[in-house]
Amino acid sequence: MIEVNDLRKQFKLTRQQKKELGRASKNGTVEAVAGITFTSKPGRVFSLLGPNGAGKTTALRILATMLKPTSGSVKICGFDVQEDPQEVRRRLGFLTGSTGLYDRLTPNELVKYYADLHGMDKKVFEKRLDEIYTRLDMHGFAKRRIGKLSTGMKQKVSITRTIIHDPEVIVFDEPTAGLDVISARSIIQLIRDFREQGKTVIFSTHIMGEVSLLSDDLAIIHKGKLCYNGSYKDFVDQMKTNSLEDEFIKLVEEA
Repeated sequence: MIEVNDLRKQFKLTRQQKKELGRASKNGTVEAVAGITFTSKPGRVFSLLGPNGAGKTTALRILATMLKPTSGSVKICGFDVQEDPQEVRRRLGFLTGSTGLYDRLTPNELVKYYADLHGMDKKVFEKRLDEIYTRLDMHGFAKRRIGKLSTGMKQKVSITRTIIHDPEVIVFDEPTAGLDVISARSIIQLIRDFREQGKTVIFSTHIMGEVSLLSDDLAIIHKGKLCYNGSYKDFVDQMKTNSLEDEFIKLVEEA
């Protein structure tokens, strides 16, 4: 389970940024995450939807212990991300486009490195790796250097690295980025499988179709604040427009 309570993150601004951004405060900061509260439960898929610069990635990076919040709290499986970061990392898999890969390594070498960091047993690792490679159709390039792989192949390597230790909580920041239709569909099915296994899944996306295919719960973030936080079904039931995309735009414009 993920429990987020009144989460805030401020960044200091440069002089140029102060001129360009409307959310700057008098002390020269911008609040990228402005007091958001939500809960993501086991066995449910929580979608975080928002335009570029809304605060999605900042919030997810705090969940993953990669950023410290200015205030508020986050608990993963009961462990506070600031007080028990190592316990959180043991239980969490985090995918973000900003985390680079090592071009000189092969997928096999890279994923093995991360499995060793998690202390995985060799036989457990090999079985798990084969399952993921088969699911994502990766056997054909598992021994090629990552630097020579396509964008879609690299994204699959990142996903494998994220889930190799079979985490209880999975945080995906735009997991289908760079993937073709068939590969994206396999990721969507993978997320559904995680839900069936009782895992806690939160993902961000800008693709409305993925929201409708996967969401049990939905939060819409804009300018660091939540415009909506509730079940996907309730969101659809209260829609005043003809499509999810139109309703999203309407909420953002009114925020």
